[in-house]
Amino acid sequence: MAYKLVLSDDALKQLKKMDRHVGMMLAKDLKKRLDGLENPRQFGKDLVGDYKGLWRYRVGNYRVICDIIDNKMVILALEMGHRKDIYRK
Repeated sequence: MAYKLVLSDDALKQLKKMDRHVGMMLAKDLKKRLDGLENPRQFGKDLVGDYKGLWRYRVGNYRVICDIIDNKMVILALEMGHRKDIYRK
């Protein structure tokens, strides 16, 4: 069974705020790499600290923080942004 990529409202808002070219690159790459995966953990990296239990995916200088929901077969993108800003709260 394959996982489906879903963007949260916050992630969608962050995507729309980005430069149009960067946003399109991020969206296209995420869909290509994550949508339909059998094992989404093979490409991501598990996070620690405040983000424990979440996963991050790298797209160039941008990061996408996701929650993998196994019982629903969903990869939920929670946040996305430039690597220098994404982990700041």
